[in-house]
Amino acid sequence: MRNNGMLQGPYSLDRDKPLFRLPFTIIAVGTVCLALSGLVSCILISLLYHFEESTATHCKVHNYLPSISASISLTPERYIWRFCIGLHSAPRFLVAAAYFNFYRGRFLNRCQEWLLSFVNLLCAQGENLGLLLLTYVSSDETYSVHKIGFIVFIASSLIHMAITCRLWQVIKKYSLIPEEQTSYRLKVRLFTFNISVCICAAYFYRRHNTYCEAGVYTFFAFCEYLVVLSNMAFHMTAYWDFGSKEVMIATPPEDKRF
Repeated sequence: MRNNGMLQGPYSLDRDKPLFRLPFTIIAVGTVCLALSGLVSCILISLLYHFEESTATHCKVHNYLPSISASISLTPERYIWRFCIGLHSAPRFLVAAAYFNFYRGRFLNRCQEWLLSFVNLLCAQGENLGLLLLTYVSSDETYSVHKIGFIVFIASSLIHMAITCRLWQVIKKYSLIPEEQTSYRLKVRLFTFNISVCICAAYFYRRHNTYCEAGVYTFFAFCEYLVVLSNMAFHMTAYWDFGSKEVMIATPPEDKRF
């Protein structure tokens, strides 16, 4: 896995002419930075220019942080968020396919892990599609559709993380590569942290809606930030998984063209 090459398909410098090549680490970092910059920009703009609108809830009590859904439903925040998430979604589909090919090669003779790899691919795609849905249908436009997108995103994300940790637990047993050992440890810690803050966010959200206490929604919003940030960090572990790989577009030589 650690030799340079394409993520998919055979490649030969003698046969094919590379038109474009990019280290996978740049894709991993760039994809996460797009989503991170969009999130930070939207929250900061909401705090500085739309504080009252972004922190208001049906309880009409004081809150000090906007939820992500409230922030990305405002203008110009919604356009910044849609731009960043739209750009970052295509590489996410590519990364999901790259992981599936990697797992398929590792677990060729292990039926259970191969099936888990396929389910993991579906969850990765579902997570990305759910994120796109909740991004392009804001909570103040069609709340029910936005809510479905959010549920699909969270459910797919948690299942994807759990299966990924299970697959890498198997990989770790038969691998002495330091990067893969590091990747496994980070994945487990980030998944544990992510599910913990998901539970905290659900608790504060329910408490806010039940008792309408001042500041409780702020704790929910903060936990929501941590859920998203830990999700980004989990996906960032692709930096170690594909550190020496390249994404490459090649064209066949002249004598193979029709």
